[in-house]
Amino acid sequence: MGPGSRTRNGTYTTAPGTAHLPPRAVHAPCCASCSRRRPRPPPHAPVRRGHGRGLVQFVLAAHEGQRNTRLFWAACRAYEDGIGPALVDPLVDAAVGTGLTEREARATIASAARMTGHRP
Repeated sequence: MGPGSRTRNGTYTTAPGTAHLPPRAVHAPCCASCSRRRPRPPPHAPVRRGHGRGLVQFVLAAHEGQRNTRLFWAACRAYEDGIGPALVDPLVDAAVGTGLTEREARATIASAARMTGHRP
């Protein structure tokens, strides 16, 4: 599913501030229920060098008014990809670099973990 798709829960839209970017191929599950259908790596699987770097860059590119939304989206993708626990600290550092407090960043990432069916 992508922007413009409709579900019983509403209509998909682009993440704030990303409408100008070209669409990317969807390889990650679109939601927590989809991610449960595929095997997951162990909870603390080592992160391959550079894996998750795009998510951190996505957070770093956030402007005021989109910082929390971008962090939440990136954390959801990280947990769905099985690298959430390993990416918590880099995501927190990126969020703090955009102006969120560490407490705000950790709370947002914990929400993303819960939303995707993981323990923060």
